Amino acid sequence: MGEIRSFAIPEGLAGERVDVGLGRMLGLSRSASAELVAGGKVALDGIVVSKSTRLLPGSLLDVELAEPARPLEIVPEPVEGMEIVYDDDAFVVVNKPVGVAAHAAASWHGPTVIGGLAAAGYQIATSGASERQGIVHRLDVGTSGLMVVAKSEHAYSVLKRAFKQRTVTKIYHALVQGHPDPFVGTIDAPIGRHPRRDGLWAVVSGGKPAVTHYEVIEAFAAASLAEIKLETGRTHQIRVHFSALKHPCAGDLSYGADPTLAKQLGLSRQWLHAVRLGFTHPDSGKWVEFTSEYPPDLAEALARLSHE
Repeated sequence: MGEIRSFAIPEGLAGERVDVGLGRMLGLSRSASAELVAGGKVALDGIVVSKSTRLLPGSLLDVELAEPARPLEIVPEPVEGMEIVYDDDAFVVVNKPVGVAAHAAASWHGPTVIGGLAAAGYQIATSGASERQGIVHRLDVGTSGLMVVAKSEHAYSVLKRAFKQRTVTKIYHALVQGHPDPFVGTIDAPIGRHPRRDGLWAVVSGGKPAVTHYEVIEAFAAASLAEIKLETGRTHQIRVHFSALKHPCAGDLSYGADPTLAKQLGLSRQWLHAVRLGFTHPDSGKWVEFTSEYPPDLAEALARLSHE
């Protein structure tokens, strides 16, 4: 038998379906909550519920959870292809390859930036959760490019605040299908969890504010190369926003990209790269900026478009 946890239903969740309310209280996806309910692991005032049961304020919700997993931790593991772009006492900037996560997660068993740095002997800030110490921002596993990791506690605090206050310049290049109209614009649309697909995000009413500025810098017959500046930093923001415009990133099958075009371009992931990163140095107070060239798979896709 697993751990039993009990919750008094707050007024704010009154009338919600039990799987929705359970997800909010425990931070679970809807499918994970529904699985607990379907397995008879959830009871309301002592009575086992179905997922359509509605929550009543003041009622007691009992949930049987599996034995807690081992705490996540940093596992030193060399990361092939990860380049050190800059390194000093305050922080290290890396060029993250595709297929590498920023840090360990329960759903990820592959290489990580933090594990790669640890394997290379880097000492990073101890601030933050144990598995993501020094992490002040992240890139998706399927997105390549520049990431900064704090080495000193002072740098962690300053950089974390800079990302939160949006004083960091984050520039991406994305190859998006078709031709956005207009060629220069801003996408201002809230983003939240996808209502039907776990692990994905979508433009939804009530989501968190998300602002993406873009400019098409080269147009091809079937796609456009856009330079993108993020004002906010929501999960999958660029991918979600351009998918909502019906111009998904080439190769991004999860968000509606054309698999035929992806195959023609030799893409097995979204064409999205963090090309420039700039911020105020935590110690010197001077502005620093770093750039990254396209990796081989993205450069090859562009070359194929150019020859069509």
